[in-house]
Amino acid sequence: MQIVDLTDDEEHVKRVAELLKDGFSDTGTEAWSTLEECLKNVRESIGETKISRIALGPDKEILGWGAGAPLYRNYTWELEVLVVDRENRLKGIGSGLLGDFESEVKLRGGLNVFLGTDDENFRTSVGGTELYPEPLSHLKFIQNISHHPFEFYQKKGYEVVGVLPDANGIGKPDIFMSKRLS
Repeated sequence: MQIVDLTDDEEHVKRVAELLKDGFSDTGTEAWSTLEECLKNVRESIGETKISRIALGPDKEILGWGAGAPLYRNYTWELEVLVVDRENRLKGIGSGLLGDFESEVKLRGGLNVFLGTDDENFRTSVGGTELYPEPLSHLKFIQNISHHPFEFYQKKGYEVVGVLPDANGIGKPDIFMSKRLS
């Protein structure tokens, strides 16, 4: 696997948009449900101040994509999206893209990576739950019910640092995670 910058090559942009749409089609999320929305998101990820990287297979096929942008004067970067082609999941591609993203952040002087991982379809113990009052108290014992990605990030050193209850509708929170790069 080779990880390289995503450029404005229209063929690559279209393939990444298709990957994004397909990658989230089975998660029950409303995000990235149309190809037009995906194309817009992919195009916006390409820029001098952003990180947008693709994982290529042996035949130069696109296996995955990760992208993010700086927050807080470049000290903290947000990982905005990480997606792997469904036929190539659980083969280390997501881990490779995440590690590459972290390395790119360090090269730019970043200290932390932040991400939000929505639970729109009740795949964690905080999804479908009334989180008020005291929403943070629910995070202490968060459980993964149905292959929610927060556990992947935990295995890579990320910690749950917060939650936005009802971010995507009643009972559909956004779970915030972060990692200090050292």
